[in-house]
This record gives sequence, structure tokens and C-alpha cells, in this order.
Amino acid sequence: MEHTATVCARIDFADPHHPGGARTRLAFSAPRQCLVANQLADVRGVLDAVQAAALAGAWCVGYVRYEAAPAFDEALLVHAADGPLAWFAVFEAVQPWPAVPTHTVEVVWHDGMARADFDHALHRIHTDIAAGAYYQVNLTAPIVGNIAPVAAAASPSPAASVADAQTTAAPAQALFAALQRAQPGGYSVYLDTGAEQILSVSPELFFDWRDGTVLTRPMKGTAARGATPEDDAAQAQALQASTKERAENVMIVDLLRNDLSRIAAPFSVQVPRLFHAEALPSVWQMTSDVTARTRAGVGLADVFGALFPCGSVTGAPKAAAMQAIRALERGPRGVYCGALGLVRPGGVATFNVPIRTVTVRNGVARCGIGSGITAGSTAPAEWDEWAHKQAFVRRASSVFDVLETLALRNGVFQSINAHLARMATAAAHFGYPWDEGAVRAALQGLLGAHGQGDWRVRLLLQSQGAVAAQAYALPASPARVRLQLATQALEQTDSEFVRFKTTHRAHYDAFTPTQPDVFDTVLWNARNEITECTRGNVAMLLHGQWVTPPLRCGLLPGVARAKALAEGRVTEAVVRVSDVADVTQWAFVNSLRGWIAADLVSPLS
Repeated sequence: MEHTATVCARIDFADPHHPGGARTRLAFSAPRQCLVANQLADVRGVLDAVQAAALAGAWCVGYVRYEAAPAFDEALLVHAADGPLAWFAVFEAVQPWPAVPTHTVEVVWHDGMARADFDHALHRIHTDIAAGAYYQVNLTAPIVGNIAPVAAAASPSPAASVADAQTTAAPAQALFAALQRAQPGGYSVYLDTGAEQILSVSPELFFDWRDGTVLTRPMKGTAARGATPEDDAAQAQALQASTKERAENVMIVDLLRNDLSRIAAPFSVQVPRLFHAEALPSVWQMTSDVTARTRAGVGLADVFGALFPCGSVTGAPKAAAMQAIRALERGPRGVYCGALGLVRPGGVATFNVPIRTVTVRNGVARCGIGSGITAGSTAPAEWDEWAHKQAFVRRASSVFDVLETLALRNGVFQSINAHLARMATAAAHFGYPWDEGAVRAALQGLLGAHGQGDWRVRLLLQSQGAVAAQAYALPASPARVRLQLATQALEQTDSEFVRFKTTHRAHYDAFTPTQPDVFDTVLWNARNEITECTRGNVAMLLHGQWVTPPLRCGLLPGVARAKALAEGRVTEAVVRVSDVADVTQWAFVNSLRGWIAADLVSPLS
């Protein structure tokens, strides 16, 4: 038996049978015992003990590591494990859900796979697929960083002090809260085993087993979220219609149908739903449901024996894909891609597939990222998919505020309703509390000392909902400015930090002009399409028509840009770098400065 004093767990699960319904939120501490398997021969015994404890009225929370797979089938090859193969805490009762931490944390992540290594791995997979070795392999790699606490944000109430004290001692808890804001919904678990903290905000259900029926919901197929509601809907439709993505999904559905047949009553395996698009903050994911009635006498260890690891994180056929994974990946996956979940009193078992999952040991955080590689996969598309899938953890690991910058002229806030509407949209996207009354009150508080003259107002909304408003003198705008063209593409122009205005601006700061007489830089994306400047939008006179890039090119929906479109002063059009020579006039556009005539002074080198 392990020392249990520091062990605690939190479960925040969607209802797998009614995803839009009430969530299950449970907290646990001080388990009566921990059940641990350090050897393959002990894994089934731990699962049997978990089921027995649950049938006797206990709550059991824990994991099965990916490297436990050979305990169920010796043909499933893995690296040596870096921790217990199975670990479960047995609790007598549910505790009150703890207060949300008000401290924040910051993690500087380091990529785990270089692009050249990634391309080499895909080439090897494609060679093996062509040779008939397998149909699909789920390739993954970790990103690693150090987790460190950051001073607490302004607390919305004195009651936050209790959570602050807890968070100071446990930055992993604060990171979990940030991860849940970045990736809400799904099947979230916080588990502190004493030796490590597991922070999972997985959107993927591994299985739910109750009343003799197993439901699995493999997630396979990904598309980026769109920049506008119309573009977003088009992305979802394209995902569901994609021959490549549907083929990737159905391969895993067929694998799970076969896996379930090992424990299923005759003719009970069903696929009630195929190719369902689920909206996550940074990506669309495609899921399908596969169900079966279990045969009499089937136990929890048998369910794991049939299904583990989930085919969505291995590939197909499973044994051949896992052999390739061991050859291609440098080390163990750990809890990532294993199973993490809850067995309730009475035996109902719900486990996620621990993707979107961070493991913390001694202040070092590790998060796996991956995707399914098929014959139709391309290295650029898969690399972009990995970047999109990292967005949730990079957002949660960054300390940033939602930002609006607006002009205050002689006591009147310019375009205030448009700015607040945009800020409210960003707050909803990032999961930040939004109180328009408090925001307007903060702005009104500036008027006493700034009621005359022109001011630049910086309005900030923090992650816990606190609001700050600051005013700075606003010099007169120049009549004409000089712009330079970026010498390289701005990567990830579909990032949420491009589509929404925040204080996270490192991607823009890298393009800040170094010449004192250059006002700003004109950016362009990986498709060679002009997007915006680092501090405002851009307009171009092209073939006699003033145009501005559409949002799908990757740019902030500026307030002044929207006004110019509504007035008919500009129309939307894609302008490529190759079209720059045909642009006869330029303008820098934002709500603070208005419309400023500009000259482009540096051609693309």
C-alpha cells in the first residue's frame, strides 16, 4: 500500500449518453488505499480489485498506462514504462468541489520533434503502408516544459484567498483550471498520485460500461476552426465530407467493432452514429459511436483486455501499428494514450482516452501531441494539425489578458459598443468571465481625470474576470506613414491569438519594424496572402478598387475595418504577395488612428 496523504482526484465528466446534459463533478481526497501494478502480471489483478471495491460501494479513480498493453496481449509491443502500469485510488466518499484557483502558471514549452524528423517518420510510415504492413499509424511526440507559478490576478472576491494558498503549494492545480478554460467540456480528470500530477482535459471517451452495455466513441479526423461563423461551418462540413478523414475514422471504427466482438453478445455490436463533427476551441474533431452488449461474466479486466489501448491512438491493425510506434517514437507515452477514469459504486466505469493531457513530475510538464497517419496524409497538413492540437495547452500555459484599445476623445469613447461586443466574443472563446456592467464601470472611472483631450485607452480583461482600464495621451496621427512588407510568412495565421485581440503578442512582436521611420509591417500567411499589419488592418487600392483581406486569410476583425466595409469604402478580396506590384495605394486602418495613407517602402527580399 502506498502513502496516501497527498493523493487527491477531481472528475469533471460529460454524460456520454447525453453530452449536452448535466456534468458529473466529483472531488476526492484521502483514499483508504491505492492499488498499484508495477509488473505486467499484476495489471489484471488491479483491475479485478478495482471492480470488487466498486461493487462493494467504493469510488475508484485511476489510470492504465499505454505501456500496460502487453498485459492483455503479448503481441502489442511498447517501450519500457516510466511509472506504474496501473494505478487506482479507492475512496470512501465524495468531497466538496474545491474553489477555482486564482493564481496562474506559465510554462515555456519546447517541441519534442524537429520538422525534419517528423517528415522522415511520415516517409517511413508511407513506405510501410505501401508495402502492406498496416493501414494507419498514430504518430506522437511530447512537448516538455517547466511549470512555474505566477502572481495571482486581482481576485474578484475575498473568498479567493483560500484557493490562492492552495495554488501556491500546487501550481499543477492552477494549470488544470487553466486547461479546463482552454478545453472545456469532455472528460476532465485531475489526479495527484503523490509522485506525479495528471491533468487531463480529454474530449475523447474511451468507453462507458454500464447496465451490460459498452459505448465507445473513437475520435479520428481533424480540421481547424474557421475565422468566421460561415467559414467555421464550412470547415466542419469539409471535415465530414473529406474522403481522407472519413477513411481514417472508419478504419478505427472497424477496429473497435472487431475489438468489441471479443466481449459482445452475438450480433450486438452496432454503429449508431458515424462521422459526427464535434466543436472544440481550436479544432473540429470527428467522432463515431460503436456499442455492444457484453456477455455474461465479463469483468472490467475483460473490457480492457478487448479494447486497450484504444484504436484511435494506435492505428490499424493494432499490433502492427504499435510495433511501428515503438520503432518511430523515442520513449514511452505513459498515461497519455492509455486510459484514465472512474469506476463508481456499483461498477459503472467511464474512462477517457488521455489525449489533451499534461503530466507533471517535480515541476516538469509533459504533453503528448499526435495524429493518425494514412496513405493520404501529407507532412505539411499533419504538421499543421499538430500545431492546432497544441493550441489548448499553449493557451493555458500563457498568462494573457483579453485586450481592447480604443480612443477617448473629449470624454466620448469611440465605437465603444463595437469594441465591447468584440471583447465579449473573445471572452466567450477563452472562457473568461464577462460582466459588461463591470467593464463599462471601469471605463467610466477614467472620465474624471481624462474628460478632455485625446486618449488611448487600454482595456484589459483577466482570466478570472477582473477588469483594468488605463489611459495614455494620444498624439495626433500622422498624415502618412511608411509600411514594410514582411520578409517571411507569419505562421499559424488561423491561431486564436490572431483571430482575437489579447496581450499575447510574441508572434506580432517578431515583425516589429527595426527602422525608426517605418510605422508597421504588412504581414502575409503561408499561402502568400496579405493579412494585416501588427497593430492594425490594411487596405489596398488594387485595379481601381479599395480592398482589404477577408478574415479567412488570418487577421483580427478590426473595428475600423468593419466600419469601412459597412460604409462601402472597401470590399473584401484576397491579395497575394505576387499582387503587391499592382497595388497603387496603401492604407493603415485601426479604430485608434482611423484611416492613414501609407507607402510600402520595402519589397519582399
